[in-house]
Amino acid sequence: MPSQNAPDASPATLPQPMVTVQRVRKRYGHEEVIKGVDLEVAAGEVLALIGASGSGKSTLLRCINHLERIDAGRIYVDGQLVGYRERGGRLYEMPERDVCQQRAQIGMVFQRFNLFPHLTVLQNVIEAPLQVKREPRAQAVERAMALLERVGLAAKAQAYPGHLSGGQQQRVAIARALAMRPKLMLFDEPTSALDPELVDEVLAVMRGLADDGMTMIVVTHEIAFARDVCDRVAFMADGVILEQGPPAEVLARPRHERTRTFLSRVIGAQQAQE
Repeated sequence: MPSQNAPDASPATLPQPMVTVQRVRKRYGHEEVIKGVDLEVAAGEVLALIGASGSGKSTLLRCINHLERIDAGRIYVDGQLVGYRERGGRLYEMPERDVCQQRAQIGMVFQRFNLFPHLTVLQNVIEAPLQVKREPRAQAVERAMALLERVGLAAKAQAYPGHLSGGQQQRVAIARALAMRPKLMLFDEPTSALDPELVDEVLAVMRGLADDGMTMIVVTHEIAFARDVCDRVAFMADGVILEQGPPAEVLARPRHERTRTFLSRVIGAQQAQE
């Protein structure tokens, strides 16, 4: 249960950020993996979250849509407290049904594609709109086909995931998340499980979303994507954000030694693969 202290300021001030993270902490047993993180993401902004494995990036992402319960602090998406209701200065966890309704507004794409192997591509994309939003089937199918067209996979609508490449499966996963009409998209290293030659096709879809003004938080090691597409980069280490700012500053002129070391290692590894 998060700490019960009320925040110093309401996130409802104008202009209201799409995401507000206030003094968030998360631990697993005796290990604290998120150590008092504060973060804001504006509507329409694309934030790259970078850092070494184990720095807390993916955990923070999962906390934002309440896949992980936080131990202290507060998280707001579009002004709404995520996962909890506040009464009398105390937080009470929402029923799972209400959490699922909130989560439906936050699309998430994981490292692994998590597609249903027994369903076709089209069935994977329409499943949540039919079951969660109770959309009419014809409407769900029409939108799904438009999304599959957008990610370049309309011709694969009747194929099963096992017959697709990794890059194609990840593009289906993006279309599936978009089918719920989310306000926010979270990407947890969406290209890390892909062969190098398949990475660009997924990043191209993400660039298109950024061009359309979708608010996105992207956990990634793709430094070129962070530099060229993202509005801001935040570097995490040991459960805290050490520095953040425009890509031209954080990636080209990092202030912290740990940021410089991380970027040198990642960029060197990527150059070695080319």
